[in-house]
Amino acid sequence: MLSQIKEKIIQMIDEKFKIEDFSFALPYTYVVIRGKKGKAMGVAMTLPEEVGSYKNKIEKISVEEFISKANSLNIIERTFALAAMNAVSQYYIDLSNAKYMDAIEIIKDFKNLKIALIGNIPPIAKELKNRGYALYVFERNQKLWGENILSDSLEYQLLPEMDAVLISGSTLVNGTIDMILEQGKNAKFIILTGPTSQVLPEFLKGTKITHVASMKIVDIDNAVKYLKLGDFHRFSQICKKYVIFLNSP
Repeated sequence: MLSQIKEKIIQMIDEKFKIEDFSFALPYTYVVIRGKKGKAMGVAMTLPEEVGSYKNKIEKISVEEFISKANSLNIIERTFALAAMNAVSQYYIDLSNAKYMDAIEIIKDFKNLKIALIGNIPPIAKELKNRGYALYVFERNQKLWGENILSDSLEYQLLPEMDAVLISGSTLVNGTIDMILEQGKNAKFIILTGPTSQVLPEFLKGTKITHVASMKIVDIDNAVKYLKLGDFHRFSQICKKYVIFLNSP
């Protein structure tokens, strides 16, 4: 899917962008671009546990160079590619039809759901449990394992049984998104969620994804500062959550 998004975004860019700032940082790698309409910022979850070697072959600091690495087997290059594609997406995105709410509000009127959460996102997991759903949390990073957290190897077995699948955007970076969509195809709700899911929703039409739930960074200068400080709490406070409906059940 990341390769498909790359091709679509290359075709739609109609102006020259300048990269104003970037960093391979925690918890999010970010790229800030400037165009005729101003600045936009894209982020992508940094996955240090996936890094085999802290080397890459990025030669030039440009949007085109970053995006060209979307097919790379190097996780650092892919992370920069997605952050740059998200920055371009956020530059062009139209939020006039978006609903400003949390991802879990999409399913609030549906009871007795069996839900998969791809990626251990504690606030979402806690809220879903408090609402009484049958919840299965899958996580690849062993450092984030805990009680009732399942290895992502069990996704093959369990996802076909789910009514709803909430997918972290980091699956675009680690290359598991296609398998997850295929295994979870029986679900009524397939929600791509998190800051890493800033990609243009129209790029996801024709897939099994029913909703995109991400966030618009409204104060870019402070967002950069907080990410440089490793302060995700303050970063999240200057972002606006949104949900875009693609193919609601």
